[in-house]
Amino acid sequence: MEENNRTDKKVLYKGIKQMIICLILMFTGPSLLHVSFSNEHKPMYLTLLITSLIICILAILMLFLGLNTIMKSIFNKK
Repeated sequence: MEENNRTDKKVLYKGIKQMIICLILMFTGPSLLHVSFSNEHKPMYLTLLITSLIICILAILMLFLGLNTIMKSIFNKK
C-alpha cells in the first residue's frame, strides 16, 4: 500500500499567514516597548507598556501556533 505523504497546502498557507502575523508582532512589540521605556514620565507610559508586553506575548504565541500548523501540514497523514 502506498501512503499519501503530500503536504496539505491549505494548512501550509494558514501556517505561513500566522508566521507573517508573528513577524509583524515581533517588530511592533519591542518597538513599542522601547518607546514606552524612553517616555517613563508621560501619562500614557503604563498603557503603552502593558500594550507592548501583550503584543510581545502574542508574537511568541503566534510563533508556536504558526510552526505547529506548518508541521501539521507537512507531517500529518490523511
